[in-house]
Amino acid sequence: MEILAFGVQADEKPLIEKAFAGHHEVHCLDVFLTEDTAPIASGHEIVSTSVNADLGARVLRALAAGGTKFVAQRSTGFNNIDLDVATQLGLTVARVSYYSPYSVAEFAWTLAMAVNRRIVRASNRTRDFDFRLDGLMGRDLRGRTVGVLGTGKIGEGFSRIAHGFGMNLLGWDVAENPACVELGMKYVEKEQLLTEADLVSLHVPLLPATRHIIDAAALRAMKDDAILVNSSRGGLVDTEALVSELRAGRFTGVGLDVYEAEAGLFFLDKSLEVVEDDTLARLVTFPNVVVTSHQAYYTVDAVGQIVDTTLQNVLDYAAGRRSENVLVPAAS
Repeated sequence: MEILAFGVQADEKPLIEKAFAGHHEVHCLDVFLTEDTAPIASGHEIVSTSVNADLGARVLRALAAGGTKFVAQRSTGFNNIDLDVATQLGLTVARVSYYSPYSVAEFAWTLAMAVNRRIVRASNRTRDFDFRLDGLMGRDLRGRTVGVLGTGKIGEGFSRIAHGFGMNLLGWDVAENPACVELGMKYVEKEQLLTEADLVSLHVPLLPATRHIIDAAALRAMKDDAILVNSSRGGLVDTEALVSELRAGRFTGVGLDVYEAEAGLFFLDKSLEVVEDDTLARLVTFPNVVVTSHQAYYTVDAVGQIVDTTLQNVLDYAAGRRSENVLVPAAS
């Protein structure tokens, strides 16, 4: 059977084709699944989608009308999927419940160090043979306090790196991670974490309860010279409120690998177009902000695991098996 894979990156395509060889035929598309592109899936029982796919009610209905019965999402997050509608339509939906947490944890630290040590500004200057140090002064992190919102596998990985830097660890989560406690992490209320942390990093999933967990009040509670890093989901941060604080001259640096309105922008080349998102356009102009395009997971190790798990999800579906990756089971 032929599987149609939407939103496949150039680096990802050979990994998918190699993994599926000898199992099922896979046709990779670089276009993302939207209401406009959903008709392409007509006649395909199995569709694979990327993290920024639109799997809302209208798209799911279009897929089901075209004969799709199984959606295999190549990501851990599934806030883009209307699971209730999928259930009503009898669609089986699966995700990748686990891949290398180190990819994201290490990239979050890459962002933190980039804004702390002004790496992007320094690199741009030296390209123009400007070797001045003015405006490039950073701070030692040893002895300072890091606040980790979300201490699951990725948050734990981030905390281990922080521990290696010799930082004081504050954590916030619905449950304590014993591995983080062993590192010396102190669990506190979110408000205390935001008030005391020199660096705040977000590692919680996007849920109704966590949407805009960093809102205007949270931003105001943070130190004026704090660093904020988000490598989880864009909707965790109220970007309008963040821009307002940045305009007021606050924060040493902000590193964002995700953006709450990234769908339709990230993973695409918009360099020859006028980007109409005024908030994003303003955000990238701040000299103490680094924005990347949702690439924290993008290592050969993590993507390889994502592809292998997606293949296993397809094989399980074809064999009538159910795993922990299934979000919506097959209709009985």
